[in-house]
Amino acid sequence: MLSEQELLEMERPVSARHAPMRRCDRAAQFAPFAALSGFGDAVREAGRLTQARIELTESECEALNDALVRLAARLPEQPEMRITYFQPDARKTGGVYRTVSVRVRRLDADAQILVLTDGTRIPFDALVRLD
Repeated sequence: MLSEQELLEMERPVSARHAPMRRCDRAAQFAPFAALSGFGDAVREAGRLTQARIELTESECEALNDALVRLAARLPEQPEMRITYFQPDARKTGGVYRTVSVRVRRLDADAQILVLTDGTRIPFDALVRLD
């Protein structure tokens, strides 16, 4: 049996039949094995935070309605507004509140939608604040 020192001093064996493997190919052999494919994605998705949708009080709803009426009067000038709205999450319950400064193209009262100049459509019931 060889001692540890003898093993350290030995030359690296070279195969007569096989060419030496490139370093990057040799390293790939020791890459971690993903036994649970998709597990990392599931953990990241579970860790992604969402917010619960809040219900506006009656006075907040009235203030929002007043702001929509004022906006409708200024619509021909396509005013720039600061809008806070709730965007539901496509994958899990809840969503995120977004605040954007944008120009408003039109109000569709029949469909209850606010249309921005960039094409974004925000339902009236998702609106929280208009400044």
